[in-house]
Amino acid sequence: MNPGVRSYAAVDLGASSGRVMVGRVGPDSLELSEAHRFPNRPVRLAEGLRWDVLGLYRGVLDGLRAAGRVDSVGIDSWAVDYGLLDADGALLGNPVHYRDARTQGVAEKVWATVPPEELYAATGIQYAPFNTLCQLTAARSTIQLAKAERLLLIPDLLSYWLTGEQGTELTNASTTQLIDPRTRTWSYGIAERLGVDLGLFAPLRQPGDPAGVLRPQVLEETGLTGPVPVTAVGSHDTASAVAAVPATGERFAYICTGTWSLAGLELSAPVLTEASRVANFTNELGLDGTVRYLRNIMGLWLLQECQRAWGETDLGRLLREAGAVRALRSVVDAGDAAFLAPGRMPERIAEACRASGQPVPATRAEVTRCILDSLALAHRRAVADAQRLADHPVDVVHVVGGGTRNALLCQLTADACGLPVVAAATEAAALGNVLVQARAHGLAGDLAAMRRLLTRTQPLTRYAPRGDDARWREAESRLATR
Repeated sequence: MNPGVRSYAAVDLGASSGRVMVGRVGPDSLELSEAHRFPNRPVRLAEGLRWDVLGLYRGVLDGLRAAGRVDSVGIDSWAVDYGLLDADGALLGNPVHYRDARTQGVAEKVWATVPPEELYAATGIQYAPFNTLCQLTAARSTIQLAKAERLLLIPDLLSYWLTGEQGTELTNASTTQLIDPRTRTWSYGIAERLGVDLGLFAPLRQPGDPAGVLRPQVLEETGLTGPVPVTAVGSHDTASAVAAVPATGERFAYICTGTWSLAGLELSAPVLTEASRVANFTNELGLDGTVRYLRNIMGLWLLQECQRAWGETDLGRLLREAGAVRALRSVVDAGDAAFLAPGRMPERIAEACRASGQPVPATRAEVTRCILDSLALAHRRAVADAQRLADHPVDVVHVVGGGTRNALLCQLTADACGLPVVAAATEAAALGNVLVQARAHGLAGDLAAMRRLLTRTQPLTRYAPRGDDARWREAESRLATR
């Protein structure tokens, strides 16, 4: 291997799969390869929907064995969910899935103590029924929470099992609705009023901080030779993905596409206005003092659930057939919480179209086109609203994540937004993860330098906007009148 190149293992856990990627970074080089990919299949038990976190950990160990010699390991995952540990550091049950029904109606209980306007002004986090704060409120009377001595967010839990050391990485902590985005530390007043014991959380870590070294048992399990450090990265996968946006200036929007679509801006300060709260934008923390100002949209979950219902695995054929369907025939609100739970997705989309007086999609191709048009429309609304609310105009939209493989969705997003779209890395979260590790070891510079390296080394696909904006305005008006 080139002596100027170092290798980093990026553990990247998504809502439907996990992977261990190996990034090789040099002074002017960045290569990413897949060492191991494994499914993430939640399990429905009598008590509700749970993550198979031990299965995920097994996948991580297998991935590190496949990765071979690395100079560091970093872990990112989805947000808000957590594991509880007892006084001996043992896991108290499988972590609850954010789509579990236990948080239904819980936000209203939170607001009875802290009104939503006040909660948003203090934490800047959008309303979502599954926010960690709502999950903790729902769990208040449970035996598990009563016995818990420590709460670790999912990537921090896996890091603890690898190293024996505990910490709470900041970018992910910011999604709990318990962080003040101005001070970038805990919102002690909110926690006290809502009865949340912040002592459950391990000390905060910043991206780039050391997070321990692999335990001897882990070295034996993976065949690695120690010491192998674990480095805290932007452990919320969106934080890592946004760090890997190959932007060349500040006038850009981003859309991180996958099971969710996260659409918004990178800012230097949070937007905590009442108008921002009403528009349901969130202020999550990013690298180097940045704020990820974005809206959560259901994303490709809608199509994934339809494929599961149909038993359809040939996505390419679905997209080709959807491309032949008349555009904007029917659209749904892709941010509607009615689509959050799994099951019956084709029927629920049909019901939403029927309720709004639009043609009901009758074929798989029509349902697929409805979903893609609806996602593009949601992207349009999010990008436009973010610019207005933050007073931050943009010239380009960067798309990263799994949706970059979907050329139809990328083109529709350009058409809907009326802006050029640059589709970059599919594995953006893994790239951001790797670059933070490399920076901690002196192989990458600041955020702007990281992005210049991405621009030089990663393939980019550009989509120019086409067609008439009036069609999108008309489609938008259908949803506005619901």
